[in-house]
Amino acid sequence: MYIRRILMLTVIIGLIFMGSFAFYVYKVMFMSNTSFEADDVHLYIKSETTFNQFVEQLDPYLLNIDDFSVLAKRKKYTVRPGKYRINKGMSNNDIINSLRSNNITVNVIYNNVSDLNDLAGNISNQIEADSISFLNSFETDFFTEKGFDEKNILSMYIPNSYNFFWNTSAERFNQRMFEEYTKFWQKNNRVEKANKIGLSKIEVMILASIVYEESKQNIDLRKIAGVYINRLNDNWKLAADPTVKFAAYQMDEYKNTVIRRVLNKHLKIDSPYNTYKYYGLPPGIISMPSIQAIDAVLNYEKHDYYFFAADPSNPGYHSFARTLSEHKRNARKLHRYLNSKGIKK
Repeated sequence: MYIRRILMLTVIIGLIFMGSFAFYVYKVMFMSNTSFEADDVHLYIKSETTFNQFVEQLDPYLLNIDDFSVLAKRKKYTVRPGKYRINKGMSNNDIINSLRSNNITVNVIYNNVSDLNDLAGNISNQIEADSISFLNSFETDFFTEKGFDEKNILSMYIPNSYNFFWNTSAERFNQRMFEEYTKFWQKNNRVEKANKIGLSKIEVMILASIVYEESKQNIDLRKIAGVYINRLNDNWKLAADPTVKFAAYQMDEYKNTVIRRVLNKHLKIDSPYNTYKYYGLPPGIISMPSIQAIDAVLNYEKHDYYFFAADPSNPGYHSFARTLSEHKRNARKLHRYLNSKGIKK
């Protein structure tokens, strides 16, 4: 009888232990361990993050970080950089499986970029690579090997939305952008159109950057492009106000200023970007042109206009002229309008 009782007690204790262990395993692996109220949260895990650093990052979103750590070590989980989603109600097992295989992508969007500093800052706000990494990458041989010089690196970046893993490096980002640049020029007979008008791809981008700065609302783009093509074909100076502004902004005198009106003093600036002073295209692009501006150059409107000025009576549009005398009349209307608004510089 005594031995039987001992055996029964041992069995009961064993069952209790096994039950407790089974519940512990179930709790660690399969019970919900999230502590947030939102439907989901995103984790951005940086490269070189250690397991302990990752655990600290994850801790605010879990009910019991110790349970997660036990299971993660048991399943030999290694930290992988990237962007990951954790859904409300996930178990530790679900979280670990998601962290192993579901590195989700981000849409990187850039447009209306003025220079490489602006581009580096824009992209670094959307992926892990910082702006310094991008600025350093612009000084590598990668770009010269692809046919770009320091004045035209920006022309490789076609403004659009692109899908990337968040932990993409600056070098891999640049490689992908060259691939996208190549695809862009292969579409819609763009290379053939550039050859037909006698411009290289980079020259098209330079002219498109000027056209874009003339009308960012995509109004009259093809007609404006036609004016500049006419001037180039007839060996006129481009006399483009945006290039004068660009030249001015390179000078300390005009840093952190906005030129709303191009004056005679600006036209005297001695810079290869001053197309009032020098013939042909400037040596580099003056901003990142839109796709619409690029295609406007490639598909420019054929006409016999050589001049244009903003039309104050029709905002966003321009008045086009065939002769200088006609253009002067349009310019006087614009000047009177600017004077009435107190725009002196």
